[in-house]
Amino acid sequence: DLQWGNILITRVYFVEGLGHNLFSVGHFCDSDLEVAFRRNTCFFRNLEGVDLLKGDRLTNLYTINLHEMASASPIYLMDHASSTNSWLWHQRLSHLNFDTINDLARNNLVAGLPKFKYHKEHLCPSFPNSRQRLHLLHIDLCRPMRIASINEKRYVLVIVDDYSRYTWVHFLDPKMKHQK
Repeated sequence: DLQWGNILITRVYFVEGLGHNLFSVGHFCDSDLEVAFRRNTCFFRNLEGVDLLKGDRLTNLYTINLHEMASASPIYLMDHASSTNSWLWHQRLSHLNFDTINDLARNNLVAGLPKFKYHKEHLCPSFPNSRQRLHLLHIDLCRPMRIASINEKRYVLVIVDDYSRYTWVHFLDPKMKHQK
């Protein structure tokens, strides 16, 4: 048996001189795990679709390096995010699709995004509303520009309507000028 964290792989065989442990794909499938092979990689998932292990193909042999995987991609050992947590991050990221949220988590691209497998249980309740003008606005206030505009303004406020892509650009004076 091979114990690694909370994963136990039973009936692992050692071939003398090979220097690697071997296991049967059939044993994984019998343990209610799904195994998928692609051209250069293989994946091991539980029945809920959570990735547990990933292997790479070298010549005609698929290998799993557990130590590299733990340091590089801890998401493989994580469970599903709760439904509430999934929808919270879906809304925080402007209703981004769940596959993209999982990619962001897996690649550690968003600060503070927990490393879970995010899943969608039903349609987003705001989906019909998100297809209307002025429902979702993206707003950005640019820092003071090094070079002022023609009207000597250094701040720029940009507002974009997500549905129509209509864009407003306002040039602003610094706050200090208006406070008297």
